[in-house]
Amino acid sequence: MVPEQVFRRRPQHNNTPETVMLIIVNYVVFAIATQMLAMCTKINSFFWVVLGCLALYNFYIIRRNREELDRIRIIAYVLSLLGMVAMFFLFRSRATPC
Repeated sequence: MVPEQVFRRRPQHNNTPETVMLIIVNYVVFAIATQMLAMCTKINSFFWVVLGCLALYNFYIIRRNREELDRIRIIAYVLSLLGMVAMFFLFRSRATPC
């Protein structure tokens, strides 16, 4: 039999670090916004509004969870931002006139 403590240990994914959730949210929002608003030869102005809101969300989450950030998580966050820049240029290389 499985002891009951196994199921109480991780209710609602409370042990997932906020920085990991932040990176996942960044990639999902950025990929959807790029596909919907920046795949024409002219980038839609609302794309920059979405990126601004995403930056404010990042600032809020990082300020709220400042004690969780250590050197490894900061490096992972910066690498994820560089990955999003690379993803933007990859997506934009296939832009079509709309």
